[in-house]
Amino acid sequence: MTRVSFHFNVPHRLGYACRLLRKATRQNARVTVTGPAATLAELDRVLWSFDPIEFVPHLLLRAGEPVPGRLQATPVCLAPDLGGALHHDVLLNLGAEAPAGFESFERLVEIVSTDEADRNAARARWKHYASRGYEIERHEVEA
Repeated sequence: MTRVSFHFNVPHRLGYACRLLRKATRQNARVTVTGPAATLAELDRVLWSFDPIEFVPHLLLRAGEPVPGRLQATPVCLAPDLGGALHHDVLLNLGAEAPAGFESFERLVEIVSTDEADRNAARARWKHYASRGYEIERHEVEA
């Protein structure tokens, strides 16, 4: 069963996502990030400038485009649609709703900012996972 974790009170979601992805790649984890296309495009931009001395290898997938063989080993893929996900180890959700197909991943991570609308959407996702019997880990992020 998928392990679900929520990280609450994150001041800057994309900066926090970058740190999580850097940590995951250091541990040789393979991560798929999902969310709205605009959010993934912004994360792609931020990842290129996040750390001047350490690059987080990633690939921004476009809906319907095949991934060249040489890029399929990229440890982080940004995918608006999980149907094209390259990896099923860790899923990082940056969307407002529970992603369809999350149960095919070993682990799901949700990042929740201090924004009230984001917190309300997270509550709905929490209820969604809990109603389906998933145990949920809660992490409070200290500023």
